Amino acid sequence: MRRTDRQIRDNIDLESILRSARICHLSMVDDGRPYVVPLNFGYEDGALYFHSAPEGRKIDVLGRNPDVCFSIIAEHELVTNERACSWTARFRSVTGTGKASILTDRQEKEKGLTILMSQYSNCEFDFSKENLDRVVVIKVRVEGMTGKSST
Repeated sequence: MRRTDRQIRDNIDLESILRSARICHLSMVDDGRPYVVPLNFGYEDGALYFHSAPEGRKIDVLGRNPDVCFSIIAEHELVTNERACSWTARFRSVTGTGKASILTDRQEKEKGLTILMSQYSNCEFDFSKENLDRVVVIKVRVEGMTGKSST
């Protein structure tokens, strides 16, 4: 990182960003080409959780190559100025890498969906067998991450 004065190294701070953000951009490699999708997510114990339809490009790509990277931005605010080159932004972000897997065990899927839903709500949810059968839950075990703050 070029601006080491903005680097976040503390795991507690990194996890605080992960828990407060709302969207994760998940990047994959599709036949040697980059592919990125914005997703709702949940984070717990060193893993990101996503839900998906059981078929589609994302599922196909992850089936061929489980290596991913991700970018999450929280607390973004644009700071304007009269001079164009003096505009800036205040933000906290986390970027990282990991390995994706598709959860097949019913209890693991339910756990992943519970983690995902707790990212956005304090409510408790019950997932029917039909819903669990229709959805794919993707778990990304985080292998490394770094943070940046411009506040």
